[in-house]
Amino acid sequence: MITTSVAEAAQCLKQGQVLAYPTEAVWGLGCDPFNEQAFLEILRLKQRPIEKGVILLAAQIAQVEHLLEPLTAEMREKVIDSWGHRSPTERATTWLLPAGEHIPKWIKGNHPKVAVRVTTHPLCVALCNAFNGFIVSTSANPAGGNPAHSLQEANQYFSTQINYLNGDLGLSQEPSRIIDAETGEVIRA
Repeated sequence: MITTSVAEAAQCLKQGQVLAYPTEAVWGLGCDPFNEQAFLEILRLKQRPIEKGVILLAAQIAQVEHLLEPLTAEMREKVIDSWGHRSPTERATTWLLPAGEHIPKWIKGNHPKVAVRVTTHPLCVALCNAFNGFIVSTSANPAGGNPAHSLQEANQYFSTQINYLNGDLGLSQEPSRIIDAETGEVIRA
């Protein structure tokens, strides 16, 4: 299915299906992070090992507030500022945050932390809000391949195996940088 309806796309996620959708810089693959079968389907499609973990994408701070609680007040402010005060062309930031017990082990992979980004991309914001929570976000490509930059490219990779939410990419030229919130270590520059 290819749709421009955010409500239809959110319903696909709620039904345990995999969805390709445009993000700030590249197309992503998403699913309900608490649905292990849907998550394993993403790994199968991407030929990606479970040990790597994936990013969780949220529409608003409230959806990930519980993950920010272990941080110092100063670090919380830095993380929140990076998510909210940027131009559409500026590169997004994903933060590695302490993963509580409620984050499934398959999301974290072999890591004690979870990668989280609160997006300002309008379509992603609408999708997460319609889903009523954060979703999985990993680039729409098989492992080792170039990330899809259009619906056509995503469709060439995955054809009718998944659903698609058609829309425009954001204006960022690069995927998000990834930073460890506790140590400041840059994982992906």
